[in-house]
Order: sequence, then structure tokens, then C-alpha cells
Amino acid sequence: MKVVAVNGSPHKDGNTAEALAMMADVLREDDIETELIHPGIEKINGCIGCFYCQNSENHMCVFKDDLVDEASRKMRAADGLILGAPTYYSGIPGGMKSFLDRVFFSGSRYLKYKAGTAVSIARRAGGVDVVHQLMNFFNLSETITPPSQYWVIAYGMNKGEALKDLEGVQTIKKNARALAWLLKIIDATKDTIPRPEAEKRVFTNFIR
Repeated sequence: MKVVAVNGSPHKDGNTAEALAMMADVLREDDIETELIHPGIEKINGCIGCFYCQNSENHMCVFKDDLVDEASRKMRAADGLILGAPTYYSGIPGGMKSFLDRVFFSGSRYLKYKAGTAVSIARRAGGVDVVHQLMNFFNLSETITPPSQYWVIAYGMNKGEALKDLEGVQTIKKNARALAWLLKIIDATKDTIPRPEAEKRVFTNFIR
């Protein structure tokens, strides 16, 4: 099995990358491979609401000059996902938000009933908001999420400081173990327990 971990930090080797690496180590104990991608260090176009992806081949984005389509293919092919981001002005960094908007709007139908989780790093506050924002992408794509003992957050500013947050480290590792468990359950039951029956989506507009 394979997990794609997404580092939404503009710092490729910062605290967020270390948190994701820690989770990858836990997954490796269960023979689950992890590939780390770094959209946070790239220039990412924001979604322009053109709906090109809804009708294009394989539902890919109209923009071809950044890594979104390539990353989207990897995320769709993976068994599980981890979204990681630091806290920037009480929210997800702008580049990560643009990346996620396009990946999930174009490809959420391919992420349905996969397993996914999110982790945030904060200097002091705002990490809960970031985790909620990241988890919203999973909720809207009907991705299954594993638990932990607390919000999956570690605290630190300079590189390496988050690893000194012992409760945060424990929470992150516990979440990674729960992700591994969930992945194994999904894999073990894929041929014996059918997914919930698909329904045609109902859209209701409140302004007519």
C-alpha cells in the first residue's frame, strides 16, 4: 500500500516536513510506503472556477504549468493521503490552499472512500483552524479519516522545535498508527464489503 503525504509549507525541510517524516516512519513499520510531495515551495495557480476539469479527459485542470495535475494523479492512485501545513496568519498557507482547491475540485470523485488525515504545525495558536481547514477537503470528498487522542498538531517555530513537543509527537504518531490500521481494514474488506451505494448528487440553490 502507498500513502502520498503533501507538505504545504514554503519551507521544504521545516517542522511540517519533520512531522510528515515521523508519520512516514510509523507507516513504514506496517510496510506502507510513503511518497512526500512539496507543493508549498512551488508557484501554484489558484482555481479560477472555469469548470474545465469537470469535462476534460480524466478530469484534469486547465492549468498545465505547475505540478497540480502530476500530484493529482499520484494522490488518486494512492491508498491514503496525509495533508500537512504550518499555520500562516491563522490558516493554511496560500500556495497550499490553491493546490488543494484544484486537486480536490478536479479529482474528489477519485478520492472517495480512501483514507486520509491532516497535521498542522503552529508556533502558538491557529493550528486547530488549520487542521479543520485541511479536514474539510476530506469531508467534501467523502474520504475516511482516522482518529487520534487530540487535534493532530505539534507546536514549534524554528526547525526541530516541534519534535520537542512530546504530547504533539505522541498525537501525531498515534494518528499515523490509526491511519495504517484504517488502510489495512479498507484493503482487507474491499472484495467482501461493498461501498455504500452511489447516489446522484442533489444541488439546491437558495437564490432563484
